[in-house]
Order: sequence, then structure tokens, then C-alpha cells
Amino acid sequence: MPKFLDRFSLRSAADIPDLIGAAYGYDAVLLTADDLAPEYLDLRTGLLGELFQKVTNYRLSLALVLPDADAYGPRFSELALEHRSHPLIRFFGDEAAARAWLARV
Repeated sequence: MPKFLDRFSLRSAADIPDLIGAAYGYDAVLLTADDLAPEYLDLRTGLLGELFQKVTNYRLSLALVLPDADAYGPRFSELALEHRSHPLIRFFGDEAAARAWLARV
């Protein structure tokens, strides 16, 4: 069974390398909306894209639990939809579904 880092607080871009370091030895990361500063959920900041790039570069699977992706705008909803079948990054409406996916990666 894959090991995953369960929750990590991301408040700024400076926290992304800390997440990568904390995830050393893990196969994946589970993050919820509570773990992310509001700026991460505003696509105009580029923070979420930076996070996605780093986890992809390090081949870490990332499960993002956001009960209502639509609440962050239509572009965010499109992003979540586009990642339905992404091999490393997926959005989930609840934590149980995210954990089930992480158990299979």
C-alpha cells in the first residue's frame, strides 16, 4: 500500500519546497481546502500551478479535497474537471474518495 503525507499547511510559495521535503519517503500527498491559503485557490496567483509543477517533477501523487470546486470560479471548475484522469493530480469532493484513490496509486 502506498504511503502518503496526510495534510500539510501551505500558506505561501515558500512552503512548497517544505512540502516536497516533508513528503520525502512518501508516494503521495493529501491536502484539503483547510491546508491551503486562499491564494492557492485563486488561479491568478499561479500558486496552484507552481504546486502542481513541483509535485509532478518529483513524481508525487496529489489528492486535493475540495467539497465544491465550483465555489472558486468557472476556470477552477474546468481545472478540476481536466484533472479527473490525471495520473498524478486529482480533485475530490470528499476525503474518503481521495484516500481510496491514494490507496491505489
